[in-house]
Amino acid sequence: MSSPLTPSTFWILTALAGRRRHGYDILRETVDASGGRVTLRVATLYAALERLEREGLVAPAGEEIVNGRARRYYALTERGTTSLTAEVEALETQARVARAKLAEAGPGFVPGRTVLP
Repeated sequence: MSSPLTPSTFWILTALAGRRRHGYDILRETVDASGGRVTLRVATLYAALERLEREGLVAPAGEEIVNGRARRYYALTERGTTSLTAEVEALETQARVARAKLAEAGPGFVPGRTVLP
């Protein structure tokens, strides 16, 4: 079993799940997909992409020059897809358990107060 992904890694891999993307596009997609909960700095993103590439989760997927600037694309690898899929399944399990526990508590549940029978 792989270790849990950090929130940043989860959203970077999620951004790449649909198609190859360049750095700025990954930044924008992580903000959009996370509902603004994750905003990565440029340096953080590229450090994460280098690490993810070393781990075999992402791979370079081409370059192009746009307005005189190099744009490097990244894509999810098979290993990255497997890792993201495992994380999604783990999160779904966690959410299912939490929903069941909240349902057991009933509608009168008050956070922070012990519910006694």
